[in-house]
Amino acid sequence: MTIKECVRKYSQELKFVTHIPAKEIEILIGYLLDKNPIWLHLNYNIEFEKEKELKKLVSKRATNYPIEYLIKKASFYGENFIVRENVLIPRPETELLVDNAIEILKEQKSKVKVLEIGTGSGIISVMLAKLIEDIEIIAVDINEDALTLAKENAKKHNVEEKIDFRLSNLYESVVENDIFMTISNPPYIADDYKLPENVKYEPKNALFGGKIGDELLKKIIDETYNKDILYLLCEMGYDQKEPLTKYLKSLNLSDFNFYKDYEEFDRGFTLKLK
Repeated sequence: MTIKECVRKYSQELKFVTHIPAKEIEILIGYLLDKNPIWLHLNYNIEFEKEKELKKLVSKRATNYPIEYLIKKASFYGENFIVRENVLIPRPETELLVDNAIEILKEQKSKVKVLEIGTGSGIISVMLAKLIEDIEIIAVDINEDALTLAKENAKKHNVEEKIDFRLSNLYESVVENDIFMTISNPPYIADDYKLPENVKYEPKNALFGGKIGDELLKKIIDETYNKDILYLLCEMGYDQKEPLTKYLKSLNLSDFNFYKDYEEFDRGFTLKLK
């Protein structure tokens, strides 16, 4: 069976799982052959000799198992990152959080120290380390699997010397008093929210932020407020702008702004603390 015939055959099994079934079959074939999409299309009519392996992957994907876990990678900010089970899969909207941080960091004339809370696969810290030359980063997480993966991604992108990875619950293991910016994409989903089928495979402690959903965000605000840190940048849920605005004003904080994601949903904020 040719690659073209395999794409046609197996895409039928994914038509109720994804809106791009043929594309996903191509991705799986590319993964099995270790080839890029250009090679694939130039060789669409050659015999495909790994149909048995493809069938296994397609069967798993048909259960809504994330394709990123199957191919062990995800794209973020135009770069490839290693992805593994028990660690949150990178989302495109988090690129906006990185954009906002870069806008501030690139204006600094001297070396800056940045703390990332909940680094996950390390995508935020790695991109900041790649894009800002004079930077020192502390990246913390409560998930040892996440830290292991984040270190691998830092090494893959040759920025491991710029990032200090630590097992820590928020600021617990952070004693430094010269942090310029804290950045975080924390869990912010309400505990009773019904997750899409594919998201159920991701670690719950990276998704759920409490009964309401914004509890951890407020805790990060509280702990950052009590430290000598100039900026706090966070991703948040689409329905949390109003309650977070009230909370920030209750702390007499007024220098903040919110931003929207690619779908025009409220998605995060930048807070200047002094």
